[in-house]
Amino acid sequence: MTERTTYLDSDPRDPRARKICVRAYRWYAVIELDRDGYVDATTSPGKEPELPIAYRAAIDRVREAAIDRIWYDGYPGDFSWGNGSRWVTMYVQFRHVESAVEALRSAELNRDYSGLHALADSLALPLDEWLAPGERELIRGVDFDSSPRAFLRFLQGNAKRRGLRLNGRATAGSVWLRPTLPSTTKKIREMHPDRYPDWVDRWTGYVEPEDRPFRPWVGGRAQDLSHHATPVEFRAVNTPSGGDCPCGMSVQGGKDHTAHHAAWAFGVRVPKNLDWWGDLAVVSTRSPISWRKLAYEVARMPQRENHYDFRSWSHIDEPEETPDNMRVYLLQVNGYVIGYLAAHDTSEHQRWNLIDGAEYGDQDNTLRPRIILIWVADAYRRQGVGGTLVQALADDFACEIADVSWSSPVSDSGRRLARRLSPEGVWVS
Repeated sequence: MTERTTYLDSDPRDPRARKICVRAYRWYAVIELDRDGYVDATTSPGKEPELPIAYRAAIDRVREAAIDRIWYDGYPGDFSWGNGSRWVTMYVQFRHVESAVEALRSAELNRDYSGLHALADSLALPLDEWLAPGERELIRGVDFDSSPRAFLRFLQGNAKRRGLRLNGRATAGSVWLRPTLPSTTKKIREMHPDRYPDWVDRWTGYVEPEDRPFRPWVGGRAQDLSHHATPVEFRAVNTPSGGDCPCGMSVQGGKDHTAHHAAWAFGVRVPKNLDWWGDLAVVSTRSPISWRKLAYEVARMPQRENHYDFRSWSHIDEPEETPDNMRVYLLQVNGYVIGYLAAHDTSEHQRWNLIDGAEYGDQDNTLRPRIILIWVADAYRRQGVGGTLVQALADDFACEIADVSWSSPVSDSGRRLARRLSPEGVWVS
């Protein structure tokens, strides 16, 4: 089918002339009535008239029935159109193009909508019959013409829009169906009759006749395990639904809490665009942005867990060189970052013997690497990951672990780690 244009007015060169354009696509043809110039010429500036209610209702009937037909044929996509008065758009199967163009012409020029209603009636599918209660087998070539799988998908979509549950199976030459009405849908529609004025419950209490067709056994899971089952009963009780999780988020956080808790427990997933050639990566403020963003994402874990105001890593703008050599050590296992250490170099330290209440020693101005923060995923704690990170920091600076400085105040978990690594005391700053 070639693209063509049909003019409805006597002079097709007149910019006010109305025209019907037909364009062919793979599954259907688009029929569009162009009224743009006509609307501008027949209305005052700034005003756009509405189509007559009967005109719009007839168009909507044809469009709804025709789209159902196209989906029935197996088309998997969607449709979109406008609701203004300047363009009228319809989608029809190729064999209905001529009748649709003629019906649209009569409606536009003569305000005769009988052709549109007749077309809608001819396109309408027996959905009420197909989705009626009861077990049935629809035969290809007798009850429907499309492929069984496409037909079943079409019925599933319509059943969902009607609030039904469709127990169906496609075979080589037929489709088995048993539409049912979920109890929740029944309650909602009974509670809001104004929203569903035409709804009639035909499924509740339906009794299968004795001569109903029995769906043949084809193996696999047992069938009819929920047929005639009693609905589940619910009770109102007090449940623990509040409070904070150890990961730092509220228990009521929903999906956000679930995703954060998984990362807090097992580590942050390494992006696929990063090539990680070793176990430990050192990220500086001059590293590529993908690495700095990963460090920023991991820094969110201890920030949430300990309720810090700021993240320990915030260098996600242009690459820059910091005077204190700010850097982050990331340890990954099986594609997840499970260890994080933020550090920089500074020259103001004091000695501390790690005893509670003990005073710090004299000032020392030696340049040392300073630990800003250490975080380990929950599942890997107390397995030496923190010590591995501190040792990597010391090796990178070419010093002993005892010469590494710790940011003050040192947390309880940091104090336990420091006592294990440097029992004689540590430098703090």
